[in-house]
Amino acid sequence: MEVQETRVQTDRVLTIPNILSAARLVGVPLFLWLILRPEFGGPNSDGWALLVLALSGISDYLDGKLARRWNQISSLGRLLDPAADRLYILSTLVGLTWREILPLWLTAALLARELVLLVMVGILRRHGYPPPQVNFLGKAATFNLMYAFPLLLLSEGSGWLHTTAAIFGWAFAGWGTTLYWWAGVLYVVQVRRLVMADTAAD
Repeated sequence: MEVQETRVQTDRVLTIPNILSAARLVGVPLFLWLILRPEFGGPNSDGWALLVLALSGISDYLDGKLARRWNQISSLGRLLDPAADRLYILSTLVGLTWREILPLWLTAALLARELVLLVMVGILRRHGYPPPQVNFLGKAATFNLMYAFPLLLLSEGSGWLHTTAAIFGWAFAGWGTTLYWWAGVLYVVQVRRLVMADTAAD
């Protein structure tokens, strides 16, 4: 179900939540560069990559919480927040798959869901509707994946810490992928209802 927001929406651009979301976007190429450095002959920078991911997760939590608490929910924020989420997921998929930490089937499953959502957004625009708002299920899926990716990166190596990280990382990855697709199916159902309502009205 779509999360209904009853607070007043603002058109302000320079808000703390928007600045946090913008900072997350800036961190995307930085993270990708850090995680791929060993593949191009550079030193291993997984520790720094993990730090960037951790800061991204913290800012993701804070921007939504602060926007609601300070009544700074904005049109720009509604675009920046999901955009940052998707770009982090995409960059992490590219980096971890390139490093052969993630299997191709998992990457394909997550990218296929994004493709389905892009198609749904195109259908909505054709009927004059904006992109769907992020629902609770989609946000939960993103949180699971954002926990899974750093844990799977940390699982590279031997020892109890790496083994524990692998166990929890794959658990979060499984739940995240399942919830990601579940949220995608709900989006498809929502779009279908809107299109059918439009057709009936015509």
